[in-house]
Amino acid sequence: MLKWWVLQEVTTCSPDYYAHTQRLFLYLLKHNLAYRASSVVNWDPVDETVLANEQVSPTGHSWRSGALVEKKELEQWFFRITAFKEQLLADLESLKDSWPERVRTMQRNWIGKSVGAKVRFPVGEGCAVVEVFTTRLDTLQGVQYLALSISHPLVHQLAEANGELRRFIDDSKTGRREDDVTSTRGFRLDGMVATNPLDSGARLPVFVANYVVEGYGEEAVMGVPGHDMRDHTFWCENCPGEEIKTVVEPSSSKETGDGIFTDRGVLTCGEYKGLTSAEAHQTFLETLGNEWAEETTQWRLRDWLVSRQRYWGAPIPIIHCSSCGTVPVSEEDLPVLLPEGISIRGRGGSPLAKAEEWVNVPCPSCGEPAKRDTDTMDTFIDSSWYWARYVDPKNPNQLFDAEKADKLLPVDLYVGGVEHAILHLLYSRFIAKFLAGPAGLWPNPSNNTAEPFKKLVTQGMVHGLTYTDPNTGRFLKPDELTYETPSQPKIKASGLTPNKSYEKMSKSKYNGVDPLTCIATHGADATRAHILFAAPVADVLNWDEDKIIGVRRFLLRVLKRADICTFVESPPSLPEISTPQERKLWKCLNDAVRSVTEAFSESLAMNTTISDLMKLENAIESERKDCSVAVVYAATQIMLRLLAPITPAVAEEAWEMLHRGTRLEGSKVLQQPWPQVDTRVFEEADVKDVAIAFNGKVRLTVQVEGEVEGGIVRELLRGRKEWEKWASGKEIVRVVVAKGGKLVNFVVR
Repeated sequence: MLKWWVLQEVTTCSPDYYAHTQRLFLYLLKHNLAYRASSVVNWDPVDETVLANEQVSPTGHSWRSGALVEKKELEQWFFRITAFKEQLLADLESLKDSWPERVRTMQRNWIGKSVGAKVRFPVGEGCAVVEVFTTRLDTLQGVQYLALSISHPLVHQLAEANGELRRFIDDSKTGRREDDVTSTRGFRLDGMVATNPLDSGARLPVFVANYVVEGYGEEAVMGVPGHDMRDHTFWCENCPGEEIKTVVEPSSSKETGDGIFTDRGVLTCGEYKGLTSAEAHQTFLETLGNEWAEETTQWRLRDWLVSRQRYWGAPIPIIHCSSCGTVPVSEEDLPVLLPEGISIRGRGGSPLAKAEEWVNVPCPSCGEPAKRDTDTMDTFIDSSWYWARYVDPKNPNQLFDAEKADKLLPVDLYVGGVEHAILHLLYSRFIAKFLAGPAGLWPNPSNNTAEPFKKLVTQGMVHGLTYTDPNTGRFLKPDELTYETPSQPKIKASGLTPNKSYEKMSKSKYNGVDPLTCIATHGADATRAHILFAAPVADVLNWDEDKIIGVRRFLLRVLKRADICTFVESPPSLPEISTPQERKLWKCLNDAVRSVTEAFSESLAMNTTISDLMKLENAIESERKDCSVAVVYAATQIMLRLLAPITPAVAEEAWEMLHRGTRLEGSKVLQQPWPQVDTRVFEEADVKDVAIAFNGKVRLTVQVEGEVEGGIVRELLRGRKEWEKWASGKEIVRVVVAKGGKLVNFVVR
């Protein structure tokens, strides 16, 4: 199976692949899950293309160009991802033991199910009503203003006769400041007041505010400065000095604190005084009735905008005819190839629109002159289903064969960055559920929930050492520094000591590291092993090349060990273990086999794999004089087999040294079977996995033979890096053995 799998390859920019991306588009269109609509979209003014909501940063910038995103109304293609919102949310529960909680939380928040109430506020002298969604109906008595988005219908209506308001709207669309996503900028609609439906005497000012999100919910917010931080900030800036009403207080004195109270509690005003927030919610619904309030659910997730005005990407397989309207390209005519020989600047709108010979085609339905759709699909569509194409990459007529999909999907392990949590990973989940549901292409998913990836590991990023000027904060280039000592540079121009930090590698920060330089200096094996050893797979790795020397020394010891080890002709697979030293070494060896096997197959804890192999090499060195040559040879050979996937060149060279002049000369370490655990060493004694804590926080787990005692565990830990970090140089106040020996807590100070 492994040999079959590694031969599979897909290239998403190849016509052989994107023909099926276009086929997927047509399937979605057939099931009413792809549609074209006029909508206010995110517009990148630099790349001159639209962006999906997921491609706009929290500060309102384009994920690619970095430009501040504008709002523009265009007719675009969408995928109806919201049709699967309930399933996408519910099925996150099935991933709780196999996906990082951080990713699940990010997706849960992005899908954004909110249960609350829709409240109607009378506005103006006529019969206008503004609807507001809130999850805090209990704070209705504390409403002091309404805020509308710049695209709210009432705002559009008023802007026709209000030049100042039009300028505010135009400025918000095209001249946005970087902080406008959390801005407190507001435009008060003079003469416009709203009425609180719970208290007809409460007259509320109405604002147009940048912080109210366009296209989300009702595009209106009820402002409660006394119980919402954002509303509080907005009110203080736009109505300085005016009273702030509070209508909810903590239900107990333990909950009191500084600042405004934003949690649920007990009402403090009027006839509703003493009601809990939950009781008030229900009471207000009953008091207002369906005319003014109703319970409802709102979702943050919006349909996936997939049109792009770029050359790269699969052309949308649609032809626009003045008589027939929108006509899909026939599957037999796929792929719709990208035109060649045209000017591609990457910016300035869609280059496909300028390829007249390509654009102008006869209508497939009536034969009259028509035009191709000149947008391409978001390239995230290509990556949203490539994982499924691997099971059948040469199939010319289908995305993949259903029988192969049932047999081989879902993917067992996916390793990717957390930055794709609400992009690629969410899109892949949506497409998986479409393929398994309406499309019927994956009819019997083995996990029942049609999740594309069984297990997800989000690898940490490598951060580089970054220097900044302490006065200006400017990032410093390497040639702007001079080194009095290797670890402490000075700024050439000023003589000042620069600030140092580890940050994501970037050209603009001058903190990148060329891996080829590192490999040339230390070798590929040492570089790879150092990367794996320096941090857990999901953690940030602060790159420090000076520390690679420890791994290099370890690999040199491995080579020396192989060179001096005595070959044993036809050694038994399980050598006889008789002395205490042999038992100790064989136990250490099998601990390593077990932990390394688990790391490769389950936990991916490669950092502990390297440390376990270092520990094994030390054990061979310290115990070899008191062990038989058969035991030492077997331990050395198994160590090389465990090391081979991480440092193949060193392991192969050591294997050759070990078997030079023997019948195994010429054999390859990577062709040997994977070592198996010798269970005898664990059966001979009562071996427990013991969690080790320092001041109540578990830091590691060790195996202890026989009775668990503080002194024994302390001796086992001596020399380990965890002991050096958490206990070295500190006073051991007491040692507590708990949970029947499963936990040992060292109280240190």
